[in-house]
Amino acid sequence: MPKTQLNVRVDADTARAARERAVARGMSVNRYIEELVRRDAGEQGRMFVDAAADFMQRYETVFAEEFGPETEGRRRPVE
Repeated sequence: MPKTQLNVRVDADTARAARERAVARGMSVNRYIEELVRRDAGEQGRMFVDAAADFMQRYETVFAEEFGPETEGRRRPVE
C-alpha cells in the first residue's frame, strides 16, 4: 500500500514519549503511530459490537415478547 505523508504537531513531552515507546518496542516512530491508529480504529469497531450485544441482551425479552421464538430470524409481516 502506498504511503501518504501526514504532518502533525505535538508538544515536546508527547514527542519524547512517542520516541521512547517506539524505541522500547524496536520500531520507528512512524510505525508506532500507525499501529496506535490501527488499534484505535479496531477498538471503535469492537466498541460498536459490544454495545450492540449489550443492547440485544438488555432487550432480548422485549423482542421475544413482540416476535416470539417461532419468528426468530424472520421479519414480521407488515399489517
